[in-house]
Amino acid sequence: MTTREARGIAAGEMDEESIATFLQHNPDFFERHQSVLLRLRLPHARGGSTISLVERQIEVMREKHAALESKLTDLVAVARANDTIAEKLHRFTRRLLHAGSRAEAVGIIEASLREDFDAFHSVLLLTGEYPDLVPQRFVRTVARDNPGLKSFETLFSAGKPRCGQARDSQRELLFGPDCAQIGSVALVPLTEKGVPLGLLALGSPDRDRFHPGMSTEFLGRMADLIADVLTIRRGA
Repeated sequence: MTTREARGIAAGEMDEESIATFLQHNPDFFERHQSVLLRLRLPHARGGSTISLVERQIEVMREKHAALESKLTDLVAVARANDTIAEKLHRFTRRLLHAGSRAEAVGIIEASLREDFDAFHSVLLLTGEYPDLVPQRFVRTVARDNPGLKSFETLFSAGKPRCGQARDSQRELLFGPDCAQIGSVALVPLTEKGVPLGLLALGSPDRDRFHPGMSTEFLGRMADLIADVLTIRRGA
């Protein structure tokens, strides 16, 4: 019997796969043969020199640690950003609670969007009649059968905010003379029990400010608050 056969490896089968199989079935091999472990050399990941297996393992662990640290930093940054938005939404809600009329509430919405959310290009487009609201740059009303609203049917059917690019006709309906300045938009449908009330449009000259991959959870919550204000204060 050869030495290899005595160690459980048949002659002629001493290939990489056999070695890998043997080590998988004997995970404590290097613990019992530490001198072999220390003699193993591997190419350095960042150069032409060689390092020991132990050094390579340490290097791999450091890389994993750096990757986890980077991921943790990203998660902390996202959490802090969410906390900031949550605080702004909380302030937005409290300001609305102090509104004495629907017209005053709409004024608060416009001011909060501009002051707290840096939404300098925002429009509240309402469908139907709101005699208590004076048309202005921020708030406008259109008839429910306005042809321009047909391009927003999918938005109202989904009932969820959408971010990204808008058609030229949509931007013109929403932003009027300022439509040429708008590079990206956040469209927020306003509904009450499935009935469209209108929509809130946030625009930005930056084409990447609002993109399809961004979270719209807070916009959805804001939409609920605005819809409540419009309906609860209907007679105000």
